[in-house]
Amino acid sequence: MKTRSKCTLLTSIAVALAFLAGCGRHDNSERYILVTVNSKLPYWQTARAGLEKSAAVYGVKFDVRGPETYDPQAEVQEFRNAVALKPAGLLVSVADAALMKPAIDDAVSAGIPVITVDSDAPDSKRLYFIGTNNLQAGQIGGQRVVSKLHGKGNVVFYTMPQTNLEQRLKGYKDAFSEHPDIKIVEVFNINGDSGNAFDRTMHYLSAKDGPKVDAFICLEASAGKDVAEALKRQKATDRLVVAMDVDEATLNLIKDGVIDATIAQKPYTMAYYGLRALDDLHHYPIDLKKDYAWDAFAPIPVFVDTGSSLVDKVNVDVYLKARADAQAK
Repeated sequence: MKTRSKCTLLTSIAVALAFLAGCGRHDNSERYILVTVNSKLPYWQTARAGLEKSAAVYGVKFDVRGPETYDPQAEVQEFRNAVALKPAGLLVSVADAALMKPAIDDAVSAGIPVITVDSDAPDSKRLYFIGTNNLQAGQIGGQRVVSKLHGKGNVVFYTMPQTNLEQRLKGYKDAFSEHPDIKIVEVFNINGDSGNAFDRTMHYLSAKDGPKVDAFICLEASAGKDVAEALKRQKATDRLVVAMDVDEATLNLIKDGVIDATIAQKPYTMAYYGLRALDDLHHYPIDLKKDYAWDAFAPIPVFVDTGSSLVDKVNVDVYLKARADAQAK
């Protein structure tokens, strides 16, 4: 018994020393920054929580920067301001890939690792992308629409000109490709303002001419609740709404039956894992000037898929509980 107790004690000491050694690689000067747009959206508040948790685990500083509205130019400036702080690494969700590319390239050239999350800039020098397989997410939503409309009907999309949303739209179109009786009436740019989705939905619901819209599909997080509000005001209970993401309002509208379904992403995971990845790159540097995309022996991936799934009335309570549990911590 004494021998076993001694072994247990030595094992505990070894584990503790290994933990302390890991913690010892960090210091208070390390800071990791996430840059985004529409930073006040619930989606990005969830990502912030993931970043904060990861920073606490590693004992480093973190920050979230970006305009509170959809302003790609302002996001680029916020990114450049973040670069000037010389952080240990940067995460960025790219609103406009063409606008952001020079800023990302300059940061990497200055020796700062950059990883894109949520929305990519694939032609930039960013190291890799962490986020949703957006083509697959669109296909999941498209299959739901096909099923609910029985392969026939008119649909409207609400979107913005971002790489991730364009990939989701393509996924939906792929799902519709074998169902020619599903017609896309419009792909409407909400310009970062979900109120525009509300106004456009009211237009379609009140129009006396033109095609009846059978399904309203939201490719980003904010529009779903506003589309649902328009349907409630017009008492339009015969229309399909497929939303994006799992903010509390969207989940409750699914529970109430106003929104049929939403496609869940993992912004918390994107930010949590993103900081960990940057921390690893900071302490175990690689050649940032090298293009690893086609290197079969690369030390980094090209893409980390954080997953997506369909949420409807069947499983919405699971997501509501997970949200409540996270908020209680």
